[in-house]
Formats: sequence, structure tokens, C-alpha cells
Amino acid sequence: MSRTTTMTVRLKGQLSEFVAANVGEDGAYDNVSEYIRDLIRRDKERVEEEAFHRLKAELTHAFAAPESSYQPLTAAELIARNNRHG
Repeated sequence: MSRTTTMTVRLKGQLSEFVAANVGEDGAYDNVSEYIRDLIRRDKERVEEEAFHRLKAELTHAFAAPESSYQPLTAAELIARNNRHG
């Protein structure tokens, strides 16, 4: 179930002007809430993409290593190692 949270954000000066320029008749967004939701979605996508690229780089590095360098790990060891790097 999705929940709605109301937040108050105070902006002044250039930030306020920038938001105002992007909202309304001349802007790309109908209202500030729509603009903020889009910014948050884009930031979430960026974070997820960065995580994907880190994983891809780690896998590429792992598959390029010689088999002789492989070390057996238990599930608990793998989870502990990933928690240290997260």
C-alpha cells in the first residue's frame, strides 16, 4: 500500500526563482509537487544506475580473474563482505 507524505521545503533566492521558472504556464511542470516528484524519480534512477554499473564492473573484474584466484565463500561471509562495502 502506497502512503502519501506531505513535506514542506523552504527555498529562497536563486533556487526559488529557478523552481518558479520551471512551473506554471511557461514551465515544463504544472505545479511544484509534480516538479519535485520528477526530480526525486530521476535521482532514484541515477542512484540505481550507479549501483548497477558498480555491480557490472565488479562482475567484469571477477570474471577476468584467473580461476586459481577464486576463493570459496559461505553465504554468511558473502553477506558480511557486501555489508562492509555497501
